[in-house]
Amino acid sequence: MPGIPTVKAVLNDTPYLVTFTDDLGHAWCADEPAEIGGGNAAPTPERLVLAGLGACTAITLKMVATRRQIPLTGIQVELQLNPGGKPDAGNDIVRRVTVEGDLSDEQRAQLLKAANACPVHKLLTGEIRIHTEIGA
Repeated sequence: MPGIPTVKAVLNDTPYLVTFTDDLGHAWCADEPAEIGGGNAAPTPERLVLAGLGACTAITLKMVATRRQIPLTGIQVELQLNPGGKPDAGNDIVRRVTVEGDLSDEQRAQLLKAANACPVHKLLTGEIRIHTEIGA
């Protein structure tokens, strides 16, 4: 069983290119677009957040479908951040989930409920406290 989810982000000499490693041995990157000085070598931090929600949504739906023997054959999750422009307060994420398979309306409703209960959805819609320290 994995321990406490831990990610380390490192930015060195290349402007805005951040490399990540986690407690499970994975590595990936983030960057900013060229028009603001980045190298566009990886997704932006906002896109990584959307990717986390999309991955969690798809995985949760697959787990629920498997457990309940729902004949789900494919899942696509498309996410957009503030598609109508930045609101005065908060942010809006639009999530469009496309499910494939011979599904009844009741099964689709179960999957919608599951999508809204995925762990990252709960994380993003719940209260978050961030405690920051600066070290040498």
